[in-house]
Amino acid sequence: MAPRRASGDLAPASSSIQDDVLISTDFQPRLRRGTSVSTTDSPFSFTSLAPPSARVVQEAQKLELVLQDKVVAGGSATRDLFAGHAAHVRNDPIEFSKQLSLWASGTGWRSYTEYIGGRIMYEGYSLKQIKAITESPQVTAKIRQLSEERLEALHLPPEVDRQEKLASLERQLREVVLEVADGLVAKMDSVRFLRFFGASVNNILVRMYDQGIHISLPEYAAFREVAVEAAKRKQSLLILPCHKSHIDYLTMSWLFFRCGLSLPHIVAGANLNMPILGSWLQKCGAFFIRRSFGDDALYPVVVKEYIEQLVEQGMNIECFIEGGRSRTGKLLPPKLGILKYVVEALQNGRTDDVWIAPVSVQYDKVIETESYVNELLGNPKEKETLTGLLLNTRVIQLQLGRIDVRFKKPYSLKEWLNKQTDRREIKLSTSTNPPLDRRTEQAKLLRALGYQVLADINSAAVIMPAGLVGAVMLTIRGRGVGKQELVERVGWLRSTIEARGGRVADFAGMDLESVVDRALVVLKDLIGEHKGLIEPTYYPANRFELSFYRNQVIHLFVSESMLCAALYTHVKAGGAAPSQRMPTKDVLAELHFLSRLLQHEFVYGTEGLEANAAATIAQLERDEVILIEGDLLGLSPKERASGRNNYDFYCFLLWPFIETYWLAAVSLFALTPLEAPPNSTDNVAWFAEKEFHKSAQLLGKNAHFQGDISYLEAINQATLANAFQRIVDLGVIITRRSSPSAGKSIPIMALHPKWVPERLPNGQIAPHGRLWDFLSHLGAFRREGKNRRDSATVSTRMFRHCSAIAPPIVEWGPFTATEALSDFWKTKPQL
Repeated sequence: MAPRRASGDLAPASSSIQDDVLISTDFQPRLRRGTSVSTTDSPFSFTSLAPPSARVVQEAQKLELVLQDKVVAGGSATRDLFAGHAAHVRNDPIEFSKQLSLWASGTGWRSYTEYIGGRIMYEGYSLKQIKAITESPQVTAKIRQLSEERLEALHLPPEVDRQEKLASLERQLREVVLEVADGLVAKMDSVRFLRFFGASVNNILVRMYDQGIHISLPEYAAFREVAVEAAKRKQSLLILPCHKSHIDYLTMSWLFFRCGLSLPHIVAGANLNMPILGSWLQKCGAFFIRRSFGDDALYPVVVKEYIEQLVEQGMNIECFIEGGRSRTGKLLPPKLGILKYVVEALQNGRTDDVWIAPVSVQYDKVIETESYVNELLGNPKEKETLTGLLLNTRVIQLQLGRIDVRFKKPYSLKEWLNKQTDRREIKLSTSTNPPLDRRTEQAKLLRALGYQVLADINSAAVIMPAGLVGAVMLTIRGRGVGKQELVERVGWLRSTIEARGGRVADFAGMDLESVVDRALVVLKDLIGEHKGLIEPTYYPANRFELSFYRNQVIHLFVSESMLCAALYTHVKAGGAAPSQRMPTKDVLAELHFLSRLLQHEFVYGTEGLEANAAATIAQLERDEVILIEGDLLGLSPKERASGRNNYDFYCFLLWPFIETYWLAAVSLFALTPLEAPPNSTDNVAWFAEKEFHKSAQLLGKNAHFQGDISYLEAINQATLANAFQRIVDLGVIITRRSSPSAGKSIPIMALHPKWVPERLPNGQIAPHGRLWDFLSHLGAFRREGKNRRDSATVSTRMFRHCSAIAPPIVEWGPFTATEALSDFWKTKPQL
């Protein structure tokens, strides 16, 4: 059946897409300018959005019919989709009642009978999907395979009818498939229920976010243009938003409803499939997938078939690219499971194409940040659900500012894959390395696509006032900041973001001080005020939670932060200006170290270390932050005279992450065995991974409150987990599961034998060796301060505390892992 379309459809979209990216294992990929992201280790270079074309502006003006709002001409027009909505019956009972009657009668866009995309919301829709899954060739083949395997495992005597038994096993498995499919498929059968749910969500969101949901009309026009063309071709939009809050589910569904687009089938975690609310969400497009498939052989095949079936039918699919909600405020590494299914559906011919649609969703205030802090600090996790949020009257009465949704123009997955494949083949043909197998190549393509989407989300995102104020509050020296200086620094930050191609939320001509005041109201629980002084003075009352908003800015300044942190290895020594300068080659070597170590934290550009560093140096020189004298780099006289405000800003952004990785490295000394191995073969001491991670966080808390770590936000589970994973990738730690003979099999870890520190005759850890050298190099980037002299701190207090947290040895075993990687912190980059 042809997809249904709303009035005012736009002209067909162009099939061209943005320049793509080639993932490379090389540290400095030599790619042409215009590429946007890779997973290599070069410092990040922000790519700004191109200005909207005249055609897109014209199309935005046509949206007056769809959005029922007057469109302001120009490329930066934004509109509040909640404008005029009454949030409380007591404030305007007549208008509130009128709006409820519009929802009840399905007036205008609320009827949801005309929309762009695959047909949904009709009786029998979900049964049709379930039937298609159970009768699909790949599910049927899997049932036959499993039945035959189980039949063989029964070792039946000859007199038993094998065909009858096989048929019985197949019937049993079909019942299992039917049950799984029934629980999986979105129950989008009733437009009447959708209108009821839409009215409820509308009232909840408009009460929580009193400043509304804002979109960019030119961006939405470009997005809708592609959606119309995809609907004509019966092709799916794969909508990939970032994920900061449970409210994302409601925001995106409400937005599609409001804008006349076919509601997406939303991939959701099984934790949201709770009584009542789970059923409601399922009726509005959600389908719940387990986080782990375990040993269930049927479940992943059913999920795969459902995804491929949706793609084949041209249904829109929404999947949060990060998998779970970001607890830190910045984007998480991409999760690739759903992307894998969609790419395979395209490659297997289930569809002609799929359109990748990255979306940025930003909030003035994320309601869950307090619970995020408790979780990241390792406190017992409270059960937190969307139901709890929606039924919390305190929450829905709050005035949390506004939501900003921005769209990157969707691009063809088929063209992206074709360009990637062509470029990979060219690269491999000129390489002396042995050819990689198809599975490895597929994994690289998926990873490149995942990071491409993250870069697209970053480039589409706007920085909210809370992000500006949060970043300034956590990047100043001293206990607090006066009102005038706060406004000035926010103004500097806004100008700097815009100069680098980034975007700040548009507040319709509101003066800067009013924007700051508004952010201070939203962040009133996180920023305190000292009154009765010469001027109002503000201080971070909750640094950890405030860091969530600071981290929304950091992706714009990763290059500058890394370069300034590299210079800090000399600046921290003090003395005359000439003694604090560094040769350019040494700066590049330090950037090589930092960017490679922190590659799980940030999305980097693709132009290579040397090119990115040159661009960053030139930018900082233009900003008069640094001075170039021949082959030497140092702080400019103007920056020194101004108190290093701008230079410190860049360092303060990165220092908490450096602290986390430093803590992870220090904690590894606790894995130094106190006892000798039982024999020469079983010479590796294995420890419980989960327990060790808890001990490392305890070590960090102790170090923070004793002054050895500057930032409490550095001691969070999410970044520590990234740090330990990166150390595993580098071969410093080896991991596996424990032997069955040791009881229940659990994840265990050990230091690579070549990294195990020596113990002195008195039992103390020796401050030398491979791990010590690595730690010392990393410590050079840390912020210096009282009680934080790295060598003395580690070899005394920190080593003593490492001994205190040393976990018990789970088992001794032989070393069977691969050779550890080279000492990369000593390796100079090949430029």
